[in-house]
Amino acid sequence: MEKERLAEYLERYHLGAANAATSWELECAFGVRGKDLRDAVNGLRRQGVPIASNGNGYFYAATEQEVRATIAHMTHRISGIAAAIRGLSRSLERFDTAQTRLPLEGGGGP
Repeated sequence: MEKERLAEYLERYHLGAANAATSWELECAFGVRGKDLRDAVNGLRRQGVPIASNGNGYFYAATEQEVRATIAHMTHRISGIAAAIRGLSRSLERFDTAQTRLPLEGGGGP
């Protein structure tokens, strides 16, 4: 997918939060899968292109506040992912094979 074409399309037809395009709309318009679209958006954002998003979809940010709202939403998601990683790390204790011991032969069993 041509990222530049996506940026131009969003800037022209989906400028501002009120004009957000759903992922499905963009997938159909560009003939791509959701992952490819997300990768393109991520690439544009990394280049400093103000592609914002909200519950209604993606759009080319028209204001600083739209960019800041997208940053806040992404930061919240990072916190949630970090919490999930911490929980999964704690769950690894269940798989600690060092604690799973077979009784020794002749040990003090019943």
